[in-house]
Amino acid sequence: MSIKLLIADDEDTIRNGIAKYIQLHTDRFDKIYLASNGQEAVDIIFRDKPDIMFLDVQMPLKDGIEVMQEAKRADILPYTMILSAYDEFKYCQQALHLGAREYLLKPVRSSQILQMVNRAADELFGAQEDNRIEMTEEKNCLVELAREFVEEHYYENIMLADAAYKVGISPGYLSTLFQKEMSKGFVDYLNEIRIEHACTYLQQNYLKTYEIAYKVGFKDEKYFSRVFKKIKGQSPSEYRKGSQLI
Repeated sequence: MSIKLLIADDEDTIRNGIAKYIQLHTDRFDKIYLASNGQEAVDIIFRDKPDIMFLDVQMPLKDGIEVMQEAKRADILPYTMILSAYDEFKYCQQALHLGAREYLLKPVRSSQILQMVNRAADELFGAQEDNRIEMTEEKNCLVELAREFVEEHYYENIMLADAAYKVGISPGYLSTLFQKEMSKGFVDYLNEIRIEHACTYLQQNYLKTYEIAYKVGFKDEKYFSRVFKKIKGQSPSEYRKGSQLI
């Protein structure tokens, strides 16, 4: 059965992040429409008639309440869940009065949103057994996404919280998953990636040690040397000399 989802939010990172996460974790939704303002949302509702809608309250051109009002007048209001950074009672009251099923305050985990859209689909179209993701597979996928983030940004000043935000879960949960799936902590993995890249620079032998340290993401040469020796069993200078003898 074809199920259509609309995500309306003026923040690109939120709108695109939710869509990407849903597409990555389920193929239940045949169409996912994106709207960056209220007028786009109204146009999509009238043209494509989505079944389920995540809707921000504060958007340009038309706010979320106005979008719901227009859709309700035309009797084509999707199953609506509000995502808002505003905790004001009047917005919540208006949205629920118009038929919103949920009123969520940002930030919301992507995994929670996935559960909600699947629950909405179950309510509208009946439960579908094969839409349920095995917990182990989901955890592995989250760790893999975090690893990809590290490998792309290892040279930047990244932390556990940055990777967790990218993946869409809490830092504490990502830390637990990392330890369980990788048998090492996030920082240990990050340092290993940095040291592997440092080894490549040391073998090339055209950068000074402190330059390599900064180039791979360390802000302190002494700390870099300590981490390097812990992982490789020798200092950066010893490694450089050894690589030149090969």
